[in-house]
Amino acid sequence: MLIMRLLMVVAALLLVMLGGMYIFTRRQRYLRMAWQVVRFMVLLALVFALLFVLERYVLVAWRVFL
Repeated sequence: MLIMRLLMVVAALLLVMLGGMYIFTRRQRYLRMAWQVVRFMVLLALVFALLFVLERYVLVAWRVFL
């Protein structure tokens, strides 16, 4: 969980920086890069959630059957 929190903080800082760069330069590439960061963080959050569910329910249930 600590890794996920650190990545969220870094992504938030990156999004703020990219937003500021877009405001000052009006170049669309900064918005595209921000969108890529958002998509990557959502994908990463889904992977972490899937791993959490796997650990929490599947592996615990597997021990019950053994």
